[in-house]
Amino acid sequence: MAFTSVILRKLSSFLSILLILFSSTFAVTETDALLKFKNSLTNASPLKSSWVPNSLPCNGQKTWTGIVCYGGSVSGLRFGGMGLSGTIDIDALLELRGLRTIGIANNNFSDTLPQFNRIGALRAMYLSGNQFSGVIPPDYFAKMDSLKKIWISNNNLEGEIPPSVFQLSHLLELHLENNKFSGKILSFNQPTLRSLNLSHNQLVGKIPDTLSKFNSTSFSGNAGLCGEKLSKACPPESPPPDPEDTKKDSIKTIAAVVTLALMLLSVAIILIIRWRRKKNKGSDDFNVLENESNNNSNRAADVSVQILPASQKVETTEFKRKNSSSRKGSHTGKGGGGIPELIMLDDSKGVFRLPDLMKAAAEVLGNGSLGSSYKAVMANGFAVVVKRMREMNALGKDCFDAEIKKIRSLKHTNIITPLAYHYRKDEKLMIYEHIAKGSLLFVLHGDRGESHAQVNWPSRLKIVKGIAKGLGYIHSELATLGAPHGNLKSSNILLTQENEPLLTDFGFSPMINPRDNPATSAPIFAYKSPEAAHLGRITPKCDVYCLGLVILEILTGKFPSQYGKGGTDIIEWVQTSIAEGRGLEILDPEIEVQKKSAGQIEKLIIIGAACAESNPDIRPELGEAISRIEEVQVEGPHQKSIEVFPSLRDGCPYVNS
Repeated sequence: MAFTSVILRKLSSFLSILLILFSSTFAVTETDALLKFKNSLTNASPLKSSWVPNSLPCNGQKTWTGIVCYGGSVSGLRFGGMGLSGTIDIDALLELRGLRTIGIANNNFSDTLPQFNRIGALRAMYLSGNQFSGVIPPDYFAKMDSLKKIWISNNNLEGEIPPSVFQLSHLLELHLENNKFSGKILSFNQPTLRSLNLSHNQLVGKIPDTLSKFNSTSFSGNAGLCGEKLSKACPPESPPPDPEDTKKDSIKTIAAVVTLALMLLSVAIILIIRWRRKKNKGSDDFNVLENESNNNSNRAADVSVQILPASQKVETTEFKRKNSSSRKGSHTGKGGGGIPELIMLDDSKGVFRLPDLMKAAAEVLGNGSLGSSYKAVMANGFAVVVKRMREMNALGKDCFDAEIKKIRSLKHTNIITPLAYHYRKDEKLMIYEHIAKGSLLFVLHGDRGESHAQVNWPSRLKIVKGIAKGLGYIHSELATLGAPHGNLKSSNILLTQENEPLLTDFGFSPMINPRDNPATSAPIFAYKSPEAAHLGRITPKCDVYCLGLVILEILTGKFPSQYGKGGTDIIEWVQTSIAEGRGLEILDPEIEVQKKSAGQIEKLIIIGAACAESNPDIRPELGEAISRIEEVQVEGPHQKSIEVFPSLRDGCPYVNS
């Protein structure tokens, strides 16, 4: 027995030595491969400090610059914005057996697209913002079935989109915008595809019906494209002309062109005349209500708006009048005038009446789930937002007054409450101070200009913390409500110039008529959470779900499909990425990830995913979520990448350190 024990111990030691030697050999191979890759680059100075021979690319906290590790080996290259150029050595990259992601966006690489297709196990290619040119071979993607994300936007690529890209069965994201691709878009139906952008190329023909789930911005900037998505009819396909009729057809064509030109000229003249009349008319239509007041009529103004995102503000004087039974009274509620009363809740910004609002020039802001809204600038220059609510009919006037005054009594840095309101049985007006920067929805998705560029990682963390604080305050003050906020989403979060978030449209649930199926018909967003959708359960954790979704929206920069207007199912997408160890890959490309901030960003991603869990029983309580959020800092100590991503069954899990 003793002899056997000695033999077993020696055998165990021998096997350990073999494993160490094997591991060292594999690590050296990765080191040599990466150094060979670096030697093919020009201006590789950003890599010199950590890319040292005889060191390990993946060594706990001391990973090489731009290297992503998983399980102790290289899984990704992240070289975005480093000013790199030169020839990419594909043979060297083939030695990285665990390589799954290549990120070289916003560098100076040129020539034709490198043969990344030789790396068959790749899952993501981020090649945008370089100077790649030429034609991509038709079969380029034929052997890349694992590929999920292709970002080759903002290059100089031309020719047809390779047919092999439409055969990728796991494709999630395809971004080819701002190139010179030509030809038709092939019809393809990939249910996995969530994000598509083919805009600003030279594509022609009809947009395939299989791509109807994507909005028009995915195809804009292609003059030759047509279809219902672009509100541009496609010409009917006709057989080739009969040679004998060529001369007749030419004459007919000339006549048709002349006729069409005359018609277009007539239409243009009519439009110019109407435009001048409308311009001269100005904002006189806003005097409708005031004039009717002077004539003691019982009519009120009705704003006619269209559904517009906050990014597409347009001026309008398109007011309709409708008969309605109005309460007589002044703005103080003491009678006279023929105008329904306007109740002032805060006169610190000045006192105004309903006719004052109607005299102001209006600017449409959009049409939300509770009704339409527009901006009005008073004669003294003070701007307000008027929200016209049609869904708040559950309470009589006395109870409605009490609820609104309760909301107005709340005071916190991260909330905004009404300045005034108007009650009518079938319609309510809520008046708020106008916040110039607009909503978080607009800043994230409206345009990619200056307002978006200012929202870097520190700003986004500040916004998340402010939202959490405001939501926590609302929950403490309106604790008797099932979902104290009830309508938390990015369109109901305003941002000051200092990126301080202000929550609005909260506490309205008692005023909304109850519905048999809250998830499908209730206008407030918390009622669409999974537990409300399936069980009709409305609890404070509905707000926690909404908070998680907003956090993920802020970090990914994606528009959530949960809002019901297209977009990406970011909850499923983020949780899948976490489970696969690709947490940081889901970030908005505008966020610059530094080493000291990577671990903190990962923490916040996990908190958001945990709060957005479909099962409310394993969602954290709001207080716990707020505590976790407060622990996240702009920068922190270097941490290992997350080694194990739980299925989030334990609430907000900690990052392994």
